[in-house]
Amino acid sequence: MYFKYIKIAWISFASIVSFALLWFVLVGADFLGLFGGMPELTKLENPESEIASELYSADGVLLGKYFRENRSPIEHDKISPNLLKALYATEDIRFDAHSGIDAKGTFAVIPSLLMGKRRGSSTITQQLAKNLFKTRTAEELEGALSGVPVISLLVSKTKEWILAVQLERSYTKKEIVTMYLNTSEFSQNAYGIQVAAKTYFNTSADSVNLLQASLLIGMLQNPTSFNPVRRPDRATLRRNTVIEQMEKYDFISSEEAETMKSSPLNLNLGDAGDHNAGLAPYFRSYSAKFLQAWCKKNGHDLYSDGLKIYTTIDSRMQRYAEAAIDTHIRKLQKEFIVHWKGRNPWIDENGKEIKNFLEIAQKKTERYRELKRMFGDDSLRIQKIMNTPVKMKVFTWDKPKLEKDTTLSPVDSIRYYKHFLQTGMMAMEVKTGHIKAWVGGTNHKYFQYDHVKQGARQPGSTFKPIVYATSIEEQGYSPCERVTDIPRTFVLATGGTWTAKNSSGGYSGASFTLRQALAASINTVAAYLMEKLKDPQIVISYAQRLGITTPLDAVPALCLGSSDVSVYDLVGAYSTFANKGTWVEPNFITKITDKSGKNIFQKIPQKKEVLSEQTAYIMTHLMRGSNEDGGGTAWELRRYNFKKDNEIASKTGTTSNYSDGWFMGMSKDLSVGVWTGGDDRSIHFRTIGLGAGAHMSLPPFAKFLEQVYADQALMKQLNYGKGKFPKPEQLRVELDCTKYGFPTRGDSTEYFIPTGNPLRNDF
Repeated sequence: MYFKYIKIAWISFASIVSFALLWFVLVGADFLGLFGGMPELTKLENPESEIASELYSADGVLLGKYFRENRSPIEHDKISPNLLKALYATEDIRFDAHSGIDAKGTFAVIPSLLMGKRRGSSTITQQLAKNLFKTRTAEELEGALSGVPVISLLVSKTKEWILAVQLERSYTKKEIVTMYLNTSEFSQNAYGIQVAAKTYFNTSADSVNLLQASLLIGMLQNPTSFNPVRRPDRATLRRNTVIEQMEKYDFISSEEAETMKSSPLNLNLGDAGDHNAGLAPYFRSYSAKFLQAWCKKNGHDLYSDGLKIYTTIDSRMQRYAEAAIDTHIRKLQKEFIVHWKGRNPWIDENGKEIKNFLEIAQKKTERYRELKRMFGDDSLRIQKIMNTPVKMKVFTWDKPKLEKDTTLSPVDSIRYYKHFLQTGMMAMEVKTGHIKAWVGGTNHKYFQYDHVKQGARQPGSTFKPIVYATSIEEQGYSPCERVTDIPRTFVLATGGTWTAKNSSGGYSGASFTLRQALAASINTVAAYLMEKLKDPQIVISYAQRLGITTPLDAVPALCLGSSDVSVYDLVGAYSTFANKGTWVEPNFITKITDKSGKNIFQKIPQKKEVLSEQTAYIMTHLMRGSNEDGGGTAWELRRYNFKKDNEIASKTGTTSNYSDGWFMGMSKDLSVGVWTGGDDRSIHFRTIGLGAGAHMSLPPFAKFLEQVYADQALMKQLNYGKGKFPKPEQLRVELDCTKYGFPTRGDSTEYFIPTGNPLRNDF
């Protein structure tokens, strides 16, 4: 009888083993399509996971990432030992001893389940297989039995066992644990231990302490349930379980465990996954559009290929630019609110409030379009929803976090946001075309429209230097050309007339040299030059050669900046004057490498000679008058330290009704442009004292350059310095127009005069 039972036991054991072996063979071979396929061996040998592409500044600072899964893989030696202790103690204490399947742990599951306890049996290698090949979710691995609850789980576990054994044959233990931590999810759109450490503790994986490691490893069981941001109580309990496991396996003492379990979570949330936070969000957003198009053309995936994109942006200069804009717009916004107190700021050319402004504005919103799709022509229902108050967060300059909780209807929120001024600022090296700073607006989370490249507005008088340069090149005008400030009237192709008016509304009848006229921004002198050129198309041709890409209307008013341009284009155009007449294409990416470090893109900026070296130098001389001559519109610059022993060429710009305030400026190294105004042209200041470019946009330009020139390390590294614009070796003009009785303004005496006719000279 005894031998009978032994025989039955052996037969049962053999049957179980045989069935298990058969089961593994059937699953591995996907018998009759019941179990779904296995990953290809080539994928097993070269497992892939989505890797975020990274955007770097010129000085090596990580500006941001592009990802579907925010992941930054690291090497084993960059993983803190504290993480490994917590991981082994909690997930797989026999990791170094097994070959992918922990038999002891697997068989221990059965009695645990019988006792009503849940116990995990997956090894780190099995969990890696699940992460890499999506064994529970991948459609290509599904079979006929995938919809059967218990069987489906058993099939997935079997595949993970098979894959785990194969992974153990292909990789070392260090490689396996590294891949596992690099492919695990940690909620908050954080994938991989490096991003998780940054997200929750604003640190790197090699600097994680034991307490932090306990929390992060604890999240692996269920990242959503144990998310410390959303469920801190659950996360704390799970963290303490990990601590107890480390105590159980003698990684820490009982005293250490008790102290750690009583400690708070001490989160220090980084911005690793926030596209609106960090440096240069507008620049990163625009770069994404360029990179998506480039990747599509060249067969790459920006969000999973782990590309490294190296940009021209300097993180220090970007910080200075953002700080300058932030400080100025806060002050300007307060002035704007006080200026319009008790009134709505949307007005027509006659200063009267625009009727139905909000009704028109709401129809442009996505919320309204969605309601229109839902309810069709039921305008009463749509308006009821649009005017029903709801809880929301809104932007504000009055709170440290720049937002506040409030209750507003959708229409009231439109009214609220229409009171905010916007801005755009860009700085570029004149010789290389490298864009060093890009500020597209005031707050990327709430105002995502980019006012550097995406937006274009009337440039006003900042367009005049293009007209002046065209006249000097085409007709040989000298800076000493004397022009009288009188009305200039043009007959239009439509049959009407247009007369250039000065900002004062009147005419002085005085005579101005070109430098004096440009410095004081006399509109009639620009109109005189346009009149002598006869055809506005000539100016358009030069503007396009200088890099202006927006459509320009061939009308006389073009001389006063009537056609829209972008900050991006205008900064590039101005840099030509400081770069001896050579236009260099503005560029923001120097190279791109793949995840292996192979160079797959190298930017070579376009260059072309647009102006003679002499004309370019004359233009810098003319524009210096704005801040060197007493009547100059940028006289305010003289009080800043960066101006001392440093030539600055600049021009202010103010459009009709003060809708746009511009300031363009150059040193011998940098070209910088700033625009400020409302998103709607009808929203603006009502007086020139507040609405002029010198008030709206000069201050951030000055604050930015003040910081740049004060940073000696930056200046030395980039080879910048104070000094004069490069003068042509063969300058065929003499200086000092006072010999011809042309009076100076302020303390400037450096005027050009030609070597022949005092009013004309063929260069």
